[in-house]
Amino acid sequence: MTQAKILITGATGNVGTQLVKRLSAAHVPFKAIVRGDDSNQYLKSIPEAEIIIADLADEKAVGKALRGIEKAFLLTNSSEQAETLQLNFAAAAHAAGVQHIVKLSQFAAAEQSPVRFLRYHARVENRIRELDLTYTFLRPNLYMQGLLAFKDYIKDEGQFYAAVGNAAISAVDVRDIAAVAAHALTTQGHENKIYDITGGEAVTHYEMADIFTRVLHKPVKFVDVSPEQMEGAVRAAGFPEWQVAGLIEDYAHYARGEAAVVSKAVQEVTGHAAIRFEQFVEDHKALFL
Repeated sequence: MTQAKILITGATGNVGTQLVKRLSAAHVPFKAIVRGDDSNQYLKSIPEAEIIIADLADEKAVGKALRGIEKAFLLTNSSEQAETLQLNFAAAAHAAGVQHIVKLSQFAAAEQSPVRFLRYHARVENRIRELDLTYTFLRPNLYMQGLLAFKDYIKDEGQFYAAVGNAAISAVDVRDIAAVAAHALTTQGHENKIYDITGGEAVTHYEMADIFTRVLHKPVKFVDVSPEQMEGAVRAAGFPEWQVAGLIEDYAHYARGEAAVVSKAVQEVTGHAAIRFEQFVEDHKALFL
């Protein structure tokens, strides 16, 4: 097999899994840094994948994995250490001579944002620039797949909840995020670009409920709750405090109407239209019934 020139982090998550599928389908060899647990079992069946078991907190192991790599996809799971891990990865990539980092960021990332997740993504983006690394920053909006967290409520109660009011959000399917990432990693023309990755339309949660109702052939209702109610529910579900606060800030950002912009990035980069919310529900309907 050709020597891998691409390294993937976050290969076992929502976006990473879809990215791996695309690279494999195109017979593009790659290395994947994964933790030593069962979540990486599916990678072992992919001939294009070279699996490196390491913790991203292990700077020596990360530096070794990056040797000979030309392009790296930077994605860490949501944790209190995410910013530090990503800053360390950028430094290691620079030291190893990596030419190009494709970083999964977040829509509206800015160091002055009231949303902590948007601040941390912006700080990492700015550090990558300071290191004079070639970059592509992927800034996706709310994931459609985030609605899968409500699948049991939709299945059993016919309703789902959020503190978002009637704000429209241009939610995006993770398959489209992965498609853009794959192009950025395997084709030219994405150097030092920032892509706002959204769906092709902005819809409210009430409109999402209407789509669920139509596709599932059963009534589904959206229930708008207060930020305090949502905070209590998220905390009761066992989320750590740092994540509870961050999620509430995220949804306040959505509720202010700051996530309604529709970008053409998916169409322009991949050549296909962004997946519509109705298609997302259709493709996952078995999980909601």
